[in-house]
Amino acid sequence: MTMSFNGFHRLYYIISIALLLQPPSAIAGDSILSRFQQYLQINTSHPSPNYHQAADFILSQAKSLSLESRTIEFVKNKPLILLKWPGKNPDLPSILLNSHTDVVPVEPHKWSHPPFDATIDPENGNIYARGSQDMKCVGLQYLEAIRKLKDSKFEPLRTIYVSFVPDEEIGGLDGAKRFANSKIFDEMNVGIVLDEGLASPEDKYRLFYAERRAMSLVIKATGAPGHGAKMYDNTAMENLLKSIESVRRFRASQFDLVKAGVKAEGEVISVNMVFLKAGTPSPTGFVMNLQPSEAQAGFDIRVPPIADHDQASLERRIAEEWAPASRNMTFEIRQFKQKDSGKPILTAYDSSNPWWTLIEEAIVKAKGKIGKPEIFPASTDARYFRMKGVHAIGFSPMANTPILLHDHNEFLNKEEYLKGIEVYESILKAFASFVEAKNGEDSLGDEL
Repeated sequence: MTMSFNGFHRLYYIISIALLLQPPSAIAGDSILSRFQQYLQINTSHPSPNYHQAADFILSQAKSLSLESRTIEFVKNKPLILLKWPGKNPDLPSILLNSHTDVVPVEPHKWSHPPFDATIDPENGNIYARGSQDMKCVGLQYLEAIRKLKDSKFEPLRTIYVSFVPDEEIGGLDGAKRFANSKIFDEMNVGIVLDEGLASPEDKYRLFYAERRAMSLVIKATGAPGHGAKMYDNTAMENLLKSIESVRRFRASQFDLVKAGVKAEGEVISVNMVFLKAGTPSPTGFVMNLQPSEAQAGFDIRVPPIADHDQASLERRIAEEWAPASRNMTFEIRQFKQKDSGKPILTAYDSSNPWWTLIEEAIVKAKGKIGKPEIFPASTDARYFRMKGVHAIGFSPMANTPILLHDHNEFLNKEEYLKGIEVYESILKAFASFVEAKNGEDSLGDEL
């Protein structure tokens, strides 16, 4: 196709006028979504996350926002990016906005859109990508909220830090744990940490004040091997199946409480079988006429940090019901110890914690609704900061959104993403302006 100079000039003029006629908010929204897409398109999935490309992108955003930046490698090739917006009163405890750059693996053939294309569906506005909910959305929303505050000439009273850490999806040992236990973190004088939460299928945002302790349980059964056609007592497989059934009944009793609305998911003990290992391998699969002498099953267990669920009681149940020695069974428990004292680590969610009051008020101010405080059903990096005695709140502003973290076709609607930025803007303004009065009463700066 050919076009004359005058024809091209007219087309350019028409396009220019069309762009000028767009409302400023539409143009700004497109830029915000474009930046989100760029971050999502960086493949930081395990086992080989492209941390350095993600770090370069974050540093470029920090430069555009005139934020101080620092790259820290507690472990080689696992960069942690720390950004800083200095406050007018650096003596006040600071605010830390934490997020992780890594995401879980994907099975691309099970996605309706390529998981690292960050496709925006034109019909419904959903942004499909691994990390759209967990949790690249939150990291970029922090920065976009800061961008809005800077554009409005807001000056924080407290210093605001933004951290982008590696390795959360594989335990956070080389990321948040090392960071929280470093001299760097101690010198930051952090008073409150915001970290990830969960999407809400309802119109209310979810706030998390604690999380369940993670346990790994491996049950092993042994028995005499024998011909596949013979009926034996106490074979390895028979004994293991009895244990699995006992675990299944316990799981059902806990799940029934959730289904009935008696307890939230984070308030019960969850037990899920994650592997089953047995049989004698053969070139074509398994030997079918041989009963194995050993069989194993592995379980992911999550225990709420509340007094009703006694750790000793659970371990007694495992020893007496799930893996009794009388059935030639042994077991191994691996668990994450939150504190040597064994005491649960909770962030107060009542009036004794002004940060909790502030975040609730800020969400409402941004026209958001809030559900009741919850225990996070899985594990996040927030636990490492709570172990340091710092308040940590789990929050991801995703209402009216199905919970799809680690799932196929993970998505976040673009309107929810943009709304979340407004919510964070309100929260940061409240947090960064907060001054605790000498008489113990809380007060806010004139900025509010």
